[in-house]
Amino acid sequence: METFVWTLHIIVAAAIVILVLLQQGKGADMGASFGGGSSGSLFGASGSANFLSRMTAIAAATFFISSLTLTYFSGTAPKDQSVMQKISAESAELDDNSDKNNEIPQPVDDAASRAGQIPE
Repeated sequence: METFVWTLHIIVAAAIVILVLLQQGKGADMGASFGGGSSGSLFGASGSANFLSRMTAIAAATFFISSLTLTYFSGTAPKDQSVMQKISAESAELDDNSDKNNEIPQPVDDAASRAGQIPE
């Protein structure tokens, strides 16, 4: 389910970007009023503003709902332990292993090792 919501979220985000880029700015109506724009367009005489703005609103609402759904999924996911607990457990495990493998040999206290010492 979460994978589906992630996929929907990414598709809707891309759709919002495309829909916003397709829309005309507010200054574009000024040129059309002086005869620069064509009234016969792909979306009819009223233009594409109404269709694109409705599609953008629908995509924005879907994006908002999918964001809330993903937030819900991330908050209710079962977690064994926190990130800091995982890091401290891993570092403790590494410390235990490194102590066993990297032990410094202690000097042997016998007559052979004391042979080079200066007597007191």
